[in-house]
Amino acid sequence: MPIPTTFQALRVFNEHNTTCPRMTTLTLADLSAGEVVIKTAYSDINYKDALAVTGKGKILKSFPLNAGIDVAGVVVQSDVAHIQIGDKVLVTGCGLGEQRDGGYAEYVRVPASLVVPLPSGLTLQTAMAIGTAGFTAALAVQRLEENGQTPEKGPILVTGATGGVGSLAINLLAGLGYHVTALTSKAEQTDYLRQIGASDVLLSQTIDYGSRPLEKAQWAGAIDNLGGKTLTWLTRTIKPRGNIALIGLASSHELNTTVMPFILRGINLLGINCDEILPATRLHLWQRLATDLYPSNLKAIINQEVTFSDLLTVFNRYIDGKITGRTIIKIADV
Repeated sequence: MPIPTTFQALRVFNEHNTTCPRMTTLTLADLSAGEVVIKTAYSDINYKDALAVTGKGKILKSFPLNAGIDVAGVVVQSDVAHIQIGDKVLVTGCGLGEQRDGGYAEYVRVPASLVVPLPSGLTLQTAMAIGTAGFTAALAVQRLEENGQTPEKGPILVTGATGGVGSLAINLLAGLGYHVTALTSKAEQTDYLRQIGASDVLLSQTIDYGSRPLEKAQWAGAIDNLGGKTLTWLTRTIKPRGNIALIGLASSHELNTTVMPFILRGINLLGINCDEILPATRLHLWQRLATDLYPSNLKAIINQEVTFSDLLTVFNRYIDGKITGRTIIKIADV
């Protein structure tokens, strides 16, 4: 499969301290270094991608850079023996679209150490429907399991429930038999949340956040995408020896709490970073996402599939909080 002389990419420039994304014609020589070249079939949109492309967050570490933290496609060039031309592969996170050219391009070049073979049971499309969001949710679930979480211990609360990570976390946990409560500010999404696995839906507008160091213990565990006052409230309402997997800071990076929940209830606050993990762990989690952690309601979680040419029209809707679930991007046929 020959690599064309030129191809298209969504490249982000910094012009007079302003973030300027635009479709750009590139050559292979323009891409970040690596041993493997992938012809892109699909990518996806994560909240981090929207922050990067709109300039609302300081995500990109250098300019210009192709955006997109995820990619799935077919290998068209490889300098290592264990990755062959024609292999279907994926890469999620690992600095793509942040420190090196990412997945919003018809061709992507990456170090071989970042490449994951497409697990049996997934297609390139479903791999990107899961993407970094699903991988992060799976890592959170695994961390909960490692710290003794079981369905028998009681309900799990998932915050930021309508987003990509939240939606997939709900579906993964429900598939494992957990009673899941979804926390959202969007009452109109109640039916969607129940469809993807939530047993209960809690509206954030109805919460009495309280002010005592310890409030009534309600949750055996939680996956938090918000931070701020919601995370503070969670530390005060988790049951003894319960766990909070902390993924995001969509509301705030602050945490105003006391030591009381930790020393009197023995709760665990587990930080989730899906970039800084060993390749063997990454491969294992992707294998689980194709088997026991496969999201059974993935079709319902896929909000839309957009073409590469329409990609720039979507990001502001993420920033405005108008997107539920997952958006996948069809880059090209492979």
